Amino acid sequence: MIRVLVADDQALVRAGVRMLLQATGDMEVVAEAEDGAEAVRLSERHLPDVILMDLRMPRVDGLEAIKRVLAARPGTRVVVLTTFAEDGNVYAALRAGAVGFLVKDDDPERMVDAVRRAAAGEQLLAPSVLRRVVERFLAAEEQAAAPSAPPGLTERELEVLALVGTGLSNAEIAEELHVGVTTVKTHIAAAMDKLGLRNRIQAAVVAHRTGLVDAAFRPVRQPRGGPAT
Repeated sequence: MIRVLVADDQALVRAGVRMLLQATGDMEVVAEAEDGAEAVRLSERHLPDVILMDLRMPRVDGLEAIKRVLAARPGTRVVVLTTFAEDGNVYAALRAGAVGFLVKDDDPERMVDAVRRAAAGEQLLAPSVLRRVVERFLAAEEQAAAPSAPPGLTERELEVLALVGTGLSNAEIAEELHVGVTTVKTHIAAAMDKLGLRNRIQAAVVAHRTGLVDAAFRPVRQPRGGPAT
């Protein structure tokens, strides 16, 4: 059962999300919060797997709440709820560690799918959206002299990180490398742990910053295929 916390200052939105998720049979809304401060407090009490977090809430906004939640429990998967996809705060939320975002008028099926994928550690951004996110992140950073591969990773972890940077899903990476999805998840988790990353978006940014992926979103490190190492 996927445990979900819904944080939104509109009671009608919270009620609609709760009814939608609990009708799935594999999700439970363990708490609802009407502002960011309550979201942080209820997260500590109920330990949800996934938080659906509105960004524009009174007292403590969603961005600050994300920072506080992830500082206390880095493994929590936070999905941003927003009224429009180009909300500038969305990028700040992704930088803070949110795993993706949903526009509130998206199809209900998309929200259900997003919660399941977030809980499973999957990518929540389509490749086209990931491209815009990565480009925006890199544009905001000072570029180092010459990119070099992140230290401490195995060859397979570098290959997987490069493919994450292109926007491929776990299943697509597994097909590319001719390994199982579980093996891909293991390598991604190991690479993110070694690099101190919270989510795949940050992993994609690192892949681009360190030269594992080129400007056309193609992996520089060619997959070897064959058994995992």
